[in-house]
Amino acid sequence: MKKILIIDDEVNVAVLLSKFLTRNGFDVTSASSGNSGLEYLKDQEFDLVLCDYRLEDTDGREMLRKIKTQYPNTGVIIITGYSDIKMAVELIKMGAYDYISKPLYPDEILNTITKAIETRQALLDSADEPVAVSGKPAKKQAPQTDGVVIGTSRTSKELARQIELVAPTNYSVIILGESGSGKEEAAKSIHLQSPRRNQPFVAMDCGSLTKELAASEFFGHEKGSFTGAFATKIGHFEMANGGTLFLDEVGNLSYEIQAALLRTVQERKVKRIGSTKEIDLDVRIIVATNENLGDAIGKGKFREDLYHRFNEFSIYMPPLRERGNDIILLAEYFLGAANLELGRNVTHFSAEVIECFLKYRWPGNVRELKNIVRRAALINEGSEISMKALPLEISNYKMPGFDYGHQQSSFNQAPQQSEVKEPRHDLKNAALEAEYETILKVLREVNFNKTRAAEILNIDRKTLYNKMKAINLK
Repeated sequence: MKKILIIDDEVNVAVLLSKFLTRNGFDVTSASSGNSGLEYLKDQEFDLVLCDYRLEDTDGREMLRKIKTQYPNTGVIIITGYSDIKMAVELIKMGAYDYISKPLYPDEILNTITKAIETRQALLDSADEPVAVSGKPAKKQAPQTDGVVIGTSRTSKELARQIELVAPTNYSVIILGESGSGKEEAAKSIHLQSPRRNQPFVAMDCGSLTKELAASEFFGHEKGSFTGAFATKIGHFEMANGGTLFLDEVGNLSYEIQAALLRTVQERKVKRIGSTKEIDLDVRIIVATNENLGDAIGKGKFREDLYHRFNEFSIYMPPLRERGNDIILLAEYFLGAANLELGRNVTHFSAEVIECFLKYRWPGNVRELKNIVRRAALINEGSEISMKALPLEISNYKMPGFDYGHQQSSFNQAPQQSEVKEPRHDLKNAALEAEYETILKVLREVNFNKTRAAEILNIDRKTLYNKMKAINLK
């Protein structure tokens, strides 16, 4: 029988909750203050705590901090009034499972509690799961949520929980994280789990916009409104109307465009360039950045008022190096996708490759892992991906205490003669592979700044995008 502790100084609420939950098969204990609740927690283990945000001797923030510090495996749900909902969302970021707002409804309470206990049990069950390093295919498939691979680590499960929490709302969301960590995939997952799932999801790369084109891309224009406007263009806000607009690399927008964007977000209306007609908008906005917008605000590069418009809820995308065993689950998922795409039948990774993947730091994150696996599936011979199929920066990677034996200790050292791969006689594939490696190398060097990469490669930005699309490098 699952044990629940209710902490509420409103006696009538505590009694009603206790009776209701007891009837539904829970072992319930009630405390009338924060201090008495902590005393109960010292004496016995509880699966879940229902804590009122406003208590006479403390508040929900302090209670959550103490419970998660002293009893990290105990789930916490905050009971809140309507005026405290924004604070409750902040508490969820601190580790609370969810919140229940007053007035309390039996079905909502029971559903939230059941999910919280199931999630807690799943986390406990998976905390010490071993990773398959035997060289055989892992039996467990990488879990997915609306096409997004989530993983089984605690970090990934927390990410999935936050997405599930915010998805049904209309909150604007900022997704923070390094380049390649999967921010657009997280945005798609939020959209697909929201009531807007059947409406458009429109993604816009703000990093590729020039100051001159940004207004037209955002708001659209009428035919003849400026030189070169040969036809009417619908902007991204209009395209996303009714659905979700995802703005990637939002920190790259000019200050002037930020001002126009703020006005559109506030008024929920858009006007095409050259038009006097205002169009009503019903758009949810999700933005992503790999920059510290707080620093950008301090330097006068990003508007603080626009930041607060976007930051109704924030989600942190952990880098791949922090996701532990998920690296292997993701690699297996990408291998399956590569087999379908390329018509190959590569079944698994060698034990050495798995160990290498777990030790490597993955500066390009999930994007880099996907590209490495696709490349390996293309050039690999046989059913097992071996070290020979990995690029040198992966196969030669070293960490303290980690030795591949036959591998070289530095990226700059040439491989031994016995390790040199046999030349490929298919010139077309060899050329594509060389081009792939060059583009990826330059993108890494400039932290995936596509404008700078195009300059270094001596091609225009459109050509770079076309080449990235041709090799499926997103």
